[in-house]
Amino acid sequence: MDEGRVTVDVIQVERFRFRVEFPETGALPIVTDEQQPLGDGGAPNPVRLLGAAVANCLAASFLYSLQKYRNDPHPVTAHIEIGLIRNAADRLRVGSMRVELRAGKKWAELSHAARALDQFEAFCTVTESVRHGIPVTVSVTDIAGLPFDGA
Repeated sequence: MDEGRVTVDVIQVERFRFRVEFPETGALPIVTDEQQPLGDGGAPNPVRLLGAAVANCLAASFLYSLQKYRNDPHPVTAHIEIGLIRNAADRLRVGSMRVELRAGKKWAELSHAARALDQFEAFCTVTESVRHGIPVTVSVTDIAGLPFDGA
């Protein structure tokens, strides 16, 4: 079922530096650049943007799931580590993603945390799409760095 479309325009500025525009959003464009030796490495490259999209989507989904139960977990943070591999043709590929989410409160301060944890990944459009080709693992801790223990 088609649920609409999103458009993005990418325009070369110079060498491997591109301006990325988001029509119909009012958002400012961003700049991307490949790492050396292709580019100058002066801006995020597409691998980093993919990582940002996955981490941001998971953080937003986690926030949404907690807010459904009237929690304010501010600030929710995400850190992503992207594993790069070479395929059989020796081409660089994203081989894995490991995301660490952190709530800005202790678990004891967040009601229905178990429910939120059980469902938030299913809300994440980007991660659930990326997982069809790249393994994505997710861990979640509270502000103290503790995983949820079910209490």
